[in-house]
Amino acid sequence: MPARSAVVIALLILGGTALPAQPPAPTAAAPRPAAAVAARSPRNASYAITARLDPSSRSLTGDELLTWRNTSARATSTLQFHLYYNAWRNSRSTWMRERALKDPRLARRPERDWGWIDLTGLRVIPRGGTPIDLLSRAQFIAPDDGNRDDRTVLEVPLPKAVAPGETINVQIAWTSRIPRTFDRTGTIGDFYLVAQWFPKIGVLEDTGWNTHQFHSATEFFADFGSYDVRLTVPRGWTVGATGTERERRDEPDGTTTHRYAEDDVHDFAWSTSPHFLEHTTTVEQAGRSPVRLRLLLQREHAGQMDRHVAAARATLKSYGAWFGPYPYDQLTIVDPAWQSNTGGMEYPTLVTAGSRWIAPRGTATPESVVVHEVGHQFFYGIVASNEFEHAWMDEGLGNYIEARVLEETFQPEYYSKRYFGDFVPWVFRDFALGRLTGGDRMAGYRPDATTDVPSTPTWRYWPVSAGAITYGKTALWLHTLERMVGWPTLRRAIATYYARWAFKHPAPEDFFTVVNEVTGRNYTWFFDQVYRSSGAFDYGIQTLLTEPDTARGYMGDAGARRFAAADRRDGYRTSVVVRRLGEGLFPVDVRVVFESGEEKRWQWDGRDRWKRFDVVTASRAAYAQVDPDRVLLLDVNVTNNSLTLAPRADAAARRWSLAWLVWLQDHLLTYGFFV
Repeated sequence: MPARSAVVIALLILGGTALPAQPPAPTAAAPRPAAAVAARSPRNASYAITARLDPSSRSLTGDELLTWRNTSARATSTLQFHLYYNAWRNSRSTWMRERALKDPRLARRPERDWGWIDLTGLRVIPRGGTPIDLLSRAQFIAPDDGNRDDRTVLEVPLPKAVAPGETINVQIAWTSRIPRTFDRTGTIGDFYLVAQWFPKIGVLEDTGWNTHQFHSATEFFADFGSYDVRLTVPRGWTVGATGTERERRDEPDGTTTHRYAEDDVHDFAWSTSPHFLEHTTTVEQAGRSPVRLRLLLQREHAGQMDRHVAAARATLKSYGAWFGPYPYDQLTIVDPAWQSNTGGMEYPTLVTAGSRWIAPRGTATPESVVVHEVGHQFFYGIVASNEFEHAWMDEGLGNYIEARVLEETFQPEYYSKRYFGDFVPWVFRDFALGRLTGGDRMAGYRPDATTDVPSTPTWRYWPVSAGAITYGKTALWLHTLERMVGWPTLRRAIATYYARWAFKHPAPEDFFTVVNEVTGRNYTWFFDQVYRSSGAFDYGIQTLLTEPDTARGYMGDAGARRFAAADRRDGYRTSVVVRRLGEGLFPVDVRVVFESGEEKRWQWDGRDRWKRFDVVTASRAAYAQVDPDRVLLLDVNVTNNSLTLAPRADAAARRWSLAWLVWLQDHLLTYGFFV
């Protein structure tokens, strides 16, 4: 059934207003609906939703018609739904229990901060039959941890099993209270970021329902569909949402209903506020129609409009050139309100950025957040891997590519230090950041390098350090892989993966298979190290000796044997011992540079705990290095990667003293400015 026809039927069943036979004349606020396109995805979980926001009570009243098709190979006698807002119903939820390991203060939030979602109606609508009530049969389940107090997954027994390929319609009504943001979604003042807000069906796989509880260390997983959503908010409030605005109608009660629709997306989020500054422009794409870019900016960030746009444009063009074009007609960027805790999040065709009132040019605020979140439109929005179980496939890959976009487009990027509660920046214009100093997140990864095996389902990661593995380790091993095979080859592998698995929910093995195929080599040994192991990598120089090539003892053969106290040959004998200090195994080069400027290199498979290399040369050794080209970016301690002979006794002390004096001077100047 065409998506538009399905939506018309859905609205009629819900008692809403069907699509008008003759759409209103297009305006700047209500552009003409996009031309129908062939389905890019299975479109097996489609929603027609109406919702009304009451800011006075922070309440949301909604109803939806879900049209769901069973695309698995098994029949199902139940349905399972996510009710994410119940994560903030009380401190007994799984999300709150996990987050308490990191921040126990959250449980002390005041009464007005908490939120929930309650179903008021749940019916299955048989084709040509009478609707059947399901709400009385529904029950909360906790498939991950057995927490009886968690209410983020609802299971509903069906009166009749849904066979493979069969489609059913489910009508749901609900009310919810929007929380003061605990994480990802919520409100502060009259700014709302409404995400994970409606009853959303899980994913039925051949092995059964994949409907995880809401965990603090993971994000989401859902099937693709067509969304047609009507949002009623106070008149004069601006709305940004997934998809394109198709209609806008003022209601008699002083509200306005905004209708947004989009095909081939797996989620829907929206934001509203009376204070947004709105800016629209277009981004050209090779081989495709331009993308309408809509920016909803906080008024105090008006001077950063061009920086947000430039970052979004650079991301769409880079991803488009490297992997494939952005397939939707619109992208909305929401600049979240200060202290709303909703920045840096991605949803289909809508992302939230993140900036500061004081954001000096030459730093990556707001550029880095915009680049990262817009980049999510590709591997989160289009490829759509399971972020509950394999968050690295989106977040880690996005972090790696974000760093490359910033390196190629926004350089120099200077290091900045913020003072007074992270509010006032001080820019160090003598220190430019790059992928190695900022983009790979080594500083965050190093202390938590061994906390989890990355192949563990992400929802089971240690919540306090999950980001170090998901973001940092993935970016580091992808960058290491790039140094092994070269950027052109790795770019081609990622592009092949993107084209092959768009709209299909791939698994980790699918990515690894494509890399091996495109490179023409088997890197399973590498993926075993970085994905199926928690071992840390650490190689170091243990010993460097260089002496005149002199020996003591008996020299010569029988009949000519003699004792020599010091048998001297020309040149110097150098011995270097390199040691594997971590559990990770990786082939590394060993390099010795001599006082003459010459050098000697050896290749070592890196498997033994230590290895000795010897060479006789005409010159003394000056220093030795392991992994001199920094191929292994996962090495958690690069300070032991080199050893220098006869260093100046005061060199290190002098460098550190000067560094501390500069830092002290910067602090004194900063504080003096505010006295």
